[in-house]
Amino acid sequence: MKKLVELLVKNIVDQPKSVKISEESVNSDNRIVLSVAEEDMGKVIGKNGRIIKAIRALLRIKAIKEGKRVYLELAEQKQANT
Repeated sequence: MKKLVELLVKNIVDQPKSVKISEESVNSDNRIVLSVAEEDMGKVIGKNGRIIKAIRALLRIKAIKEGKRVYLELAEQKQANT
């Protein structure tokens, strides 16, 4: 699942090196946390959330084929106050 998210997201963003993905598995549930550069956040979300919804739909299809559940979260980059 992680590789699928990585493939999709790295081809969307301007800064593919800043893409970070972590995956946690508990029984048949997978939780994937996606972190991208702040300036790429809009590209990953898309207009009205269409891009992130499409990525989640693809993950759901793959998870169903494998008999699992998957949750994709988009992590917000925390900025340091200066």
